[in-house]
Amino acid sequence: MAEENKSYGETVKEVTGSVHRLPLIKVQGVPLRCLIANNFDSISAFRPDPSDILIATYPKAGTTWVQEIVDLLRHDGDEEATRRAPTQERSPFLEIHYPPPIPSGLSRIEKMTPPRVIKTHLPINLVPEGFWENKCKVIYVARNAKDNLVSYYHFEKMTFIQPEPGPWDGYIHKFMNGELAWGSWYNHVKDYWMEREKKNILYLFYEDMQENPRREVERIMHYLDLSLSDDVISRIVELTSFKSMKENPMANYSSMPDIFDQSISPFMRKGVVGDWTNFFTPAQNQLFDADYTKQMKDFDIPFRTNI
Repeated sequence: MAEENKSYGETVKEVTGSVHRLPLIKVQGVPLRCLIANNFDSISAFRPDPSDILIATYPKAGTTWVQEIVDLLRHDGDEEATRRAPTQERSPFLEIHYPPPIPSGLSRIEKMTPPRVIKTHLPINLVPEGFWENKCKVIYVARNAKDNLVSYYHFEKMTFIQPEPGPWDGYIHKFMNGELAWGSWYNHVKDYWMEREKKNILYLFYEDMQENPRREVERIMHYLDLSLSDDVISRIVELTSFKSMKENPMANYSSMPDIFDQSISPFMRKGVVGDWTNFFTPAQNQLFDADYTKQMKDFDIPFRTNI
């Protein structure tokens, strides 16, 4: 029993000698946390049920937000139903692996009865083929590069299980070069964009969700072939506002203190569009814009850095 009660931090310390900052290993050219990379064969072999729903994002692009919206839509806006467990238990993280006895994403999923809502940060080329073969519904959320970069930087400062982000100026270069966990933001958003129609992916933008959350909740509802009343939709919009979710212990990841040090930076930090202006210097902005133009050449994806 004592073994089962060990925290993530205690377990990782035994395995690695440190409670944080595990290295990245490349899988098909994509840097992933070492424990994910070492278990990637089992992840790749996962066979979803056709009724399963996949929520895919680059890290820090609105994943938890959409997870909560989908859970509420599937439970007719019942707040108590979605407070049955923390987000990571209700909507498991497909590829996540921890040292035993901490459950992996796959072990959580396999204990659930379909239809299941599953989260991933995997680029589209690493998503298990079963999702496409079984024609699962897939919701992708993309966030403008500058705000995504800022949010990811603060996340990496407070999480114990990814490499040290280093100074801000250097982090910008890591982002541009795709040297972060889950690889290149550019490749991630472009590859899902290219496949969105062929694979029937609902491609959402974080900025659209901020601008008109009700409209985007309704888009998700229709995509999932659901029909809820206007009053229920209004309740879901309120329950998934940034303020509500930040105060919700089942959604704000306060249940994982051994992984996230929220005294450094909250898991839900600001939830706004345009925060990048508080971090980029004029020189950094010029450098980033030039690189962005080069990397997004031939792709007219309608990102907005302000609304």
